[in-house]
Amino acid sequence: MKKNINQALNEQIALEAESSHIYLSMASWAEKTGYHGVAQFLYKHSDEERLHMLKLIRFVNERDGVAVIPAIKQPKETYKNLLEVFQSILEHEVYVTNEINKLVELSLKEKDFTTHHFLQWYVSEQLEEEAMAKQINDKLKLIGNDKMGIYVFDRDINSMFLDSENTDTMK
Repeated sequence: MKKNINQALNEQIALEAESSHIYLSMASWAEKTGYHGVAQFLYKHSDEERLHMLKLIRFVNERDGVAVIPAIKQPKETYKNLLEVFQSILEHEVYVTNEINKLVELSLKEKDFTTHHFLQWYVSEQLEEEAMAKQINDKLKLIGNDKMGIYVFDRDINSMFLDSENTDTMK
């Protein structure tokens, strides 16, 4: 594996670890705030991001690269409301998509077609992640400050978004 590809993949490993940590912190906030459905959704999402990181680590190691396990900075701990949480998620997922796209571009530039092929899973995954975050934001904007709407949203978020997805991200 070329050194610059290895370095770029390690940066993505760090970003996936950071994503997992961010969603874990959001889940903890939601749980402490009484949004137990949202908390469970975010705990699952945190686990999914960790699996994304592990998938990268295994790929780097299988290609005779050196996977680096990153230190993770402290994520934000408190939020004003659910809309702020999910707007942050959407912004973060757009950022992750941009970083994946940079990796794809680098793999093509370096003619590393194996890495390019591997990254296509992440490209597809990011399409799903952004679409889900946008849908959730749209729902929360429709609900506004309606307490019954927020209650129903919190109660139903897992069935609305996770049950319909294939959560086996390691295939």
